[in-house]
Amino acid sequence: MSLKIAAAVLFAFCVTGCKQSANTTATSESQSSAQNLNGAGATFPYPIYSRWFSEYAAAHPGVHINYQSIGSGGGIRQVSEQTVDFGASDGPMTDQQLAASKVPLMHIPSVLGAVVPVYNIPGVTGNLNFSPEVIADIYLGKITKWNDPRLAKDNPGVKFPSSAILPVYRSDGSGTTYIFTDFLSKVSPEWAKKVGKSTSVKWPVGIGQKGNEGVAGMVRQSPSSFGYVELIYALQNKMTYGAVRNASGKFVLATTDGVTAAAAGAAANMPADYRVSITNAPGDTSYPISSFTWFLIPTHSSDAAKTATLKDFLTWMLDHGESEASSMGYAPLPTQVQDMERKSIADLH
Repeated sequence: MSLKIAAAVLFAFCVTGCKQSANTTATSESQSSAQNLNGAGATFPYPIYSRWFSEYAAAHPGVHINYQSIGSGGGIRQVSEQTVDFGASDGPMTDQQLAASKVPLMHIPSVLGAVVPVYNIPGVTGNLNFSPEVIADIYLGKITKWNDPRLAKDNPGVKFPSSAILPVYRSDGSGTTYIFTDFLSKVSPEWAKKVGKSTSVKWPVGIGQKGNEGVAGMVRQSPSSFGYVELIYALQNKMTYGAVRNASGKFVLATTDGVTAAAAGAAANMPADYRVSITNAPGDTSYPISSFTWFLIPTHSSDAAKTATLKDFLTWMLDHGESEASSMGYAPLPTQVQDMERKSIADLH
């Protein structure tokens, strides 16, 4: 073979091999960036999670985050059984639940929100005042009529009808229920003894509906009804919601500032595992039925690519997502909590 022919063959082999190598590398990079993450859980933060997952996917082609808004109880169960890549809950997992999980889990706070009392009272409009004891007694079945003297006392000048109150509650395992019953357990010894706090309790009276969406829908269509939903659902459905008397004796309407005020003490003394309650927090401006909501993230995973994507999303949430919280009826995480979380996220592997 002449030197010219040998050189030509060598050149052709090199070009073909280089192209194949480049194509293989490009395909590998494309596959590594393409990820499907599946999550399930809380309905409380679903509106903002839906936006975040969509925005993150738009900025990261090939990444798809599928989230089922099935309630905190379902989210805890599915992530504990490893049928999803992450869970979400508005009520922190108990020590027993964490011990029973097939995989070690970390709570990562995402935003703060408020649970508000909603009602549909014929002939009555505007924001009503509700004392904690009255709310507890409505669900204990001790206050059964809208013209009860205790409701009238907290709302001078309001002409209530004599119709029976229809309490509406969450029928599914719910973080919103956990927040609500955690609050009632703090303000009503009878509630704490007879019912207690949990994502699912045995309600003394009322009718159950699935999801924040279900409770909001039932109250909207049922005259004389009373329920509890996350603030964003009241805003989205243009529902009137009440002010609740806080630990300082002030009737306070839910606002992001009121939720932030409630979180101030917890933010300064946040436990390492982030499991904390801020219901009935001190302070004149604190809204009393406030809470963090959490992602439930496996601390160890056999799928390094999924872990890397989850870590990147959680960092993106802190860098970009928190700025959208207030416009959607949530409160962003305090800076101290965000700083703690960045260190926790770095430890995921």
